[in-house]
Amino acid sequence: MSLDWEKVGELREAAFAATQAGEFDLAEEKWSELIEQLPEAAPLWSNRGNVRVRRNDLAGAIADYNQAITLAPTEPDPYLNRGALREAMGEWEAAIADYNQVLQIDPDDPAAYNNRGNAEAGLGEWDLAIADYQAAITLQPSFSLAYGNYALALYETGDVQKSLQIMKSLVRKYPSFVDMRAALTAALWETGQRGEAESNWVAVVGLDTRYKDLKWVKDVRRWPPKMVTALEHFLTL
Repeated sequence: MSLDWEKVGELREAAFAATQAGEFDLAEEKWSELIEQLPEAAPLWSNRGNVRVRRNDLAGAIADYNQAITLAPTEPDPYLNRGALREAMGEWEAAIADYNQVLQIDPDDPAAYNNRGNAEAGLGEWDLAIADYQAAITLQPSFSLAYGNYALALYETGDVQKSLQIMKSLVRKYPSFVDMRAALTAALWETGQRGEAESNWVAVVGLDTRYKDLKWVKDVRRWPPKMVTALEHFLTL
């Protein structure tokens, strides 16, 4: 039976539109319809996996990423997506294995270096994490998230002044970079710069109140332990 390519195109547009609109139930339905039409198309499985993550169907997402990898074992994106999910689930070694696979396929993928650094940080391997963040930054100098992770890791390893320097630079360049404003608040407070810390905190609360929740900062955002402690000191004094 020949495919109705016009219908496929309409389904694809509808799937992307629903995904971008945050209508994840509808998006999964549309990606599933596309998969029925084109079961050998690996990106469709990977895209449905991404939607399933947003619907908190983690087992379904892993199954979709696995299928995408089976269909296209030399494509990096399904490994990157599966690695990110495994990382979110605290499966650090499995996540690192996926990021290693991405870097075998594409040694110049900055996201894979940054994400592998995050997984290494989850294992407490801070020196390895720092090296990976540096690699990500070298490959993509505008990668502000990797710079932020680098600053947090430096703080954890005791290089407070360099960490502060990077955080201040990032906040100047990206005033709405709330993660760095919150981290800068905590670091400034710990180093006795109380007034500057409090002025940064005003901006943090205006941007994202979740940073008031230490459990969220520790378990969801996954700040390093010393930075969590610094924020705790700020919040409790």
